[in-house]
Amino acid sequence: DDFDELVVSNNDVVLKNIAEDLRNRLPIEAMFTSEHQAVQKIHQHPLPMIHVDAFLYDDDVVDSLCEEGKMSRSYCTECGSYKTASLEFISHSFSLMELKFLYQHVLPDLTGKVVVDVGSRLGAVLFAGYLYSSASQLYGVEMNADFCKLQELMITKYEFIDRIKVVHADICTQASLLQKADVVVMNNVFEYFLDRQEQVRAWEFIACNIRKRGSLLVTVPSLQESLSKLQTDVQLSQWVEEMQLNYDVYMEKDVDREALEQIHLYKIL
Repeated sequence: DDFDELVVSNNDVVLKNIAEDLRNRLPIEAMFTSEHQAVQKIHQHPLPMIHVDAFLYDDDVVDSLCEEGKMSRSYCTECGSYKTASLEFISHSFSLMELKFLYQHVLPDLTGKVVVDVGSRLGAVLFAGYLYSSASQLYGVEMNADFCKLQELMITKYEFIDRIKVVHADICTQASLLQKADVVVMNNVFEYFLDRQEQVRAWEFIACNIRKRGSLLVTVPSLQESLSKLQTDVQLSQWVEEMQLNYDVYMEKDVDREALEQIHLYKIL
């Protein structure tokens, strides 16, 4: 048990080192100018919103940046007054706690299994899968070339190349990869990066190709929430069964239960 705890805590340190490495290579909002659509959608949000990548910036780091004046948790609703409101934060990555919850409490033993992360971005799901699971292969599919380069840098530096592969592609060109996947992870994957018509096309492609009976699909937010805003031909009841998760596995006070409750697990029928 002591040895297992040491390995887990060592893996936490490695993941935190990767996050620090990436922070040093990215602007503070962790978005590239090449992400035109996502940047535009965040700016069009009815209330002020900023992208704070949860893998790169945990609460302690955000607090430090706020103290240094490099980041803020609130905005002024009437310039020059004390009338302020909380900024809405959005992240396209899982936090360290969410990643551990995913691999230690949501997913079963992944020995010999293939994991595909759709929209792998910074590679957090891939790196955590390498450290916290025995998955035989972890594939990240990412459309943005800048993020693919960053992931490749980390894979080489931390010697993950034997089990992680990044594919620079639109997921709609990856039918065979989806068909062989045992686990597919989709975190806030289409809404900010594709227009509505493209989202419909992507979801219908996903539903057509993730068909291996008993394979698992992890989504944030729920499939119901993602699809409710779109007119698609996806028949959820004929495709997946939602699995109940225990969100009470972490009893610490500072656990963001609301974030954990955004994670949904489905079994393919």
